[in-house]
Amino acid sequence: MVTQPSAHTFSNRHIGPSASETSQMLASLGLSRLEDLAEALPAAIRVDEPLDLPPAVTEAQVLDDLRGLAAMNRPHRAMIGMGYHGTLTPPVVRRNVLEDPAWYTAYTPYQPEISQGRLEALLNFQTMVSDLTGLPTAGASLLDEGTAVAEAVGVARRTSKKGDVVLLDADLLPQSAAVVRTRALAMGYQVIEADDLVAALQQHEAFVVVVQLPGTSGRIRPVTELRAIADKAHENNVTVVAACDLLALTRLAAPAGWDADIAVGSTQRFGVPLFYGGPHAGYISVREGLERSMPGRLVGVSVDADGTPAYRLALQTREQHIRREKATSNICTAQVLLAVTASMYAVYHGPEGLRGIADAIHANTRRLAAALDGAGCQLATRDFFDTLTVTVPGRAAELVAAARDRGVHLRLVDDDRVGISVGEDTEQADLEAVAEVFGAELGEDSLGGLADHGREADYLLHPVFNSYHSETLMLRYLRALSDRDFALDRGMIPLGSCTMKLNATAEMEPISYPGFADLHPFAPAQDAEGYAELVRRLCRWLEEITGYDRVSLQPNSGANGEFAGLMAIRGYHLAHGDDQRTVCLIPSSAHGTNAASAAMAGMKVVVVKALADGSIDMDDLRAQVERHRDQLAAIMVTYPSTHGVYEDSITELCRLVHEAGGQVYVDGANMNALAGLARPGRFGADVSHLNLHKTFAIPHGGGGPGVGPVAVREHLAPYLPNHPLVAEAGPETSYGPVAAAPYGSAGVLPISYAYIAMMGADGLRQATLTAILNANYVGKRLEGAFPVLYAGADGRVAHECILDLRPITKTSHVSVDDVAKRLIDYGFHAPTMSFPVAGTLMVEPTESESRYELDRFCEAMIAIRAEIDKVERGEWDSSDNPLTNAPHTLARVTADEWNHPYSRTEAGFPAGRHLGPLAGTGQDKYWPAVARIDGVQGDRNLVCSCPPPEAYQD
Repeated sequence: MVTQPSAHTFSNRHIGPSASETSQMLASLGLSRLEDLAEALPAAIRVDEPLDLPPAVTEAQVLDDLRGLAAMNRPHRAMIGMGYHGTLTPPVVRRNVLEDPAWYTAYTPYQPEISQGRLEALLNFQTMVSDLTGLPTAGASLLDEGTAVAEAVGVARRTSKKGDVVLLDADLLPQSAAVVRTRALAMGYQVIEADDLVAALQQHEAFVVVVQLPGTSGRIRPVTELRAIADKAHENNVTVVAACDLLALTRLAAPAGWDADIAVGSTQRFGVPLFYGGPHAGYISVREGLERSMPGRLVGVSVDADGTPAYRLALQTREQHIRREKATSNICTAQVLLAVTASMYAVYHGPEGLRGIADAIHANTRRLAAALDGAGCQLATRDFFDTLTVTVPGRAAELVAAARDRGVHLRLVDDDRVGISVGEDTEQADLEAVAEVFGAELGEDSLGGLADHGREADYLLHPVFNSYHSETLMLRYLRALSDRDFALDRGMIPLGSCTMKLNATAEMEPISYPGFADLHPFAPAQDAEGYAELVRRLCRWLEEITGYDRVSLQPNSGANGEFAGLMAIRGYHLAHGDDQRTVCLIPSSAHGTNAASAAMAGMKVVVVKALADGSIDMDDLRAQVERHRDQLAAIMVTYPSTHGVYEDSITELCRLVHEAGGQVYVDGANMNALAGLARPGRFGADVSHLNLHKTFAIPHGGGGPGVGPVAVREHLAPYLPNHPLVAEAGPETSYGPVAAAPYGSAGVLPISYAYIAMMGADGLRQATLTAILNANYVGKRLEGAFPVLYAGADGRVAHECILDLRPITKTSHVSVDDVAKRLIDYGFHAPTMSFPVAGTLMVEPTESESRYELDRFCEAMIAIRAEIDKVERGEWDSSDNPLTNAPHTLARVTADEWNHPYSRTEAGFPAGRHLGPLAGTGQDKYWPAVARIDGVQGDRNLVCSCPPPEAYQD
């Protein structure tokens, strides 16, 4: 039972409608209590007793708690390396990107007209990666370096039918190798590590070879050796993947120069804090001919309806939401916020600044190498960029401990070897301390070099990388870009299946605490006690909320959580001798990631039909279960359904699948309709992934970061992901890791921790009920204009509702796209378009929106319906009206000529003008930067890097 919070509790700040507004909204639905909405859930799954969570705390209390946890971590100077490096985030970038809600509260830029700012930033990112790797097409970020390597292997598999062996450089980052092995288990190919890759290519039937540059040990293979590997690989039709340190590529030969086909890696050291392993933006770039096989998102250049250059997501037909199990990847969320940060690091420093940073790092490493060599230490190689491996027989642990006592974290390779990696933040005192530990004295002498490498071609020549080097200019550039976008700081984003709720400032603030931001993921356990305690508490809270027995926080996206959960099911069946169980049942209405993840886990997708009311066809389910009884591995089902309804059949579904020997996967995408009301782990599910970037308040960041923890019942716990370098991260019986870092995107976990701590059990339940109230209120208000397509037996929806535009489109020729773009003119981000039903809009207002904002949205939709009426009556031409011409830019509305049958005011100010102070109810006009964008033109003429400045001239 929910009690109304006092004005001083956080939940009162988080939940949009006031007590009086809630009462009025309930009355409009014929209800008197918020608790009445809980009856929409089937009685068999509904939970009435409160969750066993600590009492809710205030913002001040949770910040004090998290400061204490951060203080339990001891970052020291991170000189461990292994793909994670000390970096200096420019304050202008940290404050105006990482800590700015205009950037972190935005959604994935599927509506490009209101996303031009971050699309430009992502195009800068792609240009940066393409220039430094020398390969023509780069993507808009991947989850991390380990998964980027695995995705590159996937590209090679899709484009080559030869062989079944993945050849890995023996000097590949161990976490990357482990992630590749996890994927290989599911896909059925072999993984072989070798140092002599030319010989290995002659001995094995490989389809891909992966080279690390520089290697984990620090070694740089000469260009002649790299070219020999590439030549032998191509002679045998083998794809060459280069896993590269992007900063090192400012001084090393570009991978394209020695004929690599694909380059991957991390952009973490481009100004992104260590964050105990993540979130960080991985990268991928490919040679010509592979762009349509790339995983993840790709920003391309197109034009709008007025011929103005504009950006959009290109080649979306590759993606999981369209191609399902045949998609290039299951990637849904990437790492946009971190990619923007990395791109702005490059914009701010420019090519000369990046070269200077790289040169300083290399010079410091050479000085340290000379000191150690002079003291008689044995170096593994004299060809290095920033990392040394030192042989000290039997003394490695002693020296690493001594360095820790001096405030430096080094890498313990084994009993006899120590790894040392120099970062941008390494200071003279750190170098001196390390030298002293080894009995050396740091001087000015230098030793070592870059083998035969040299950067032949210039890079980052575009004006964007050569214009904003003063803080004044950089600040204004960032502000100008963010002003072009529509994020939650401007208004409601009612995207169905996306849960765009408040990302409170008190939740966000702790991620910048040094104890959380500056810790290396492979720091000693005794120096990460704060993170260990945070992870322990957060896992327990999530277990209580979901009803599961164990949670892993490693998956760093919802889709990655799906993969982890399906791999747990696979591991369970294999352990019980049921290797024939490979069939995964998926309802036709499911999100595309479900099918794509099942395919990645080596399962065969079998579709279960849906009825006309959107619910699962139970007769078809029974038939499919019977048909595949001996091969049934699992069913993946979203609850409440993707149609926004609590289906009564969920417990029977679980029973049928269990009786046939299968496992039940309940997709946690709609957990915002269950938290505090029902627990999947107790109503029959065996596994779920959660979206902390939905239900538990981590911001979407314009398309990432996301966190997708996987939660399981006890019998699946032995098959949760683990990590090769941190034993505490998972069970020994696991199939392996699904992400590069032991705890995935650990740096943003304080956000969900703070959210749950401040909401408490009552607050979570009230939030869920209010989300249901808001969706039903919107549906009720709009029923005369746009009917709700699906509802439960009681006539109500869950936390989202689907508005059916198909009859209107038939009579008026006004499409879903037209309505979505017209909403921009009214100052709104569109709902989800044509999912799960083509020709519809799915609206999820979340609990954070006030009645004022809900009414503003409803009034805009009702006004749009009136505009459609004019088209239907012939008052406006079906090809020239405010809907088909939407959105209207300021340039259009103020043009000298106006030849439309509607006024300029109707075009640009359909909701009216607001003049003077905001005074509590005012709303400033938002103008999109471009008119409607031509997507087809952009795909036919694919340009995925910054166009020349001349392209923007009149």
